[in-house]
Amino acid sequence: MRFLRIILPIVLLALCFKVEAQLMDERELYAMTKQMGQFIHRFNYEEDTYGKRIYQDDADFRSAEKRKTSLPLLFDLNSPRTNGALRDYFVEDVTKKNNQFFEFLGGNWFSEVSAKFKWKGKDVDISLIMSIEQEGLGSKWVISNVFFSEFQKYFPQGELAEREKHFLHPMSHELDFMNIYKVFTDPQIVEYYASTDYTPDYLTLFFYEIKRGNLKFDHVEKVKFHVFQINNWYFEVSWFDRSGYNSGWLISNLVYIKEEEKDLLLKLYQPKK
Repeated sequence: MRFLRIILPIVLLALCFKVEAQLMDERELYAMTKQMGQFIHRFNYEEDTYGKRIYQDDADFRSAEKRKTSLPLLFDLNSPRTNGALRDYFVEDVTKKNNQFFEFLGGNWFSEVSAKFKWKGKDVDISLIMSIEQEGLGSKWVISNVFFSEFQKYFPQGELAEREKHFLHPMSHELDFMNIYKVFTDPQIVEYYASTDYTPDYLTLFFYEIKRGNLKFDHVEKVKFHVFQINNWYFEVSWFDRSGYNSGWLISNLVYIKEEEKDLLLKLYQPKK
């Protein structure tokens, strides 16, 4: 009996710690933003921080007041870039009277898929830019651009003064374009003879190299998202795999940017738009 009096409190204490640890694990799991769709729901306050969905007939659906307390939790709280005055200004801005939301089919948001490929037998890194495209009654992800260092080497920017040296005289047509040989003298600068608004189409190059068998997909390394939907703001969403109540898909970068300045950035993601 004396043994039981000694051992029983120890066993009960251990069980309490175990139950408390399980409860903490469950709370952390509920707090984690496990999917990008869940991030969008929480951003709009269509789901609370415990994972409970909030529907249109609920008084709290897309509540500006609720968003003021829930939105800060969607930021990476370990980074000074996303845990300070700029974040607070962002939250205040999106919860004003116009109450801005993140819409899945709202356009101007992209996924960046960093993947490993084989390029002529060697391992290379390529970033695929994906965008949502509506089709019929549904939607689908499509590849809208690629970033691959080997492609960039084909089209060096070059100094403006140097590019302006390479042109065909406006009277070339009167000579039956006999001087057109200049265009092909140096293949490295052939694009200097294109129109001033010419930009390389890296996506076509990418598909061409895939078809030729020079590029072979291996695996996806990581994924992140770029969001331009909110007026005067841009933010990135990245995956954080860690313990605690601030994990999963979170805002990893936040930039205040005027709407008129976004167009140049958007061309990097959707060059054809």
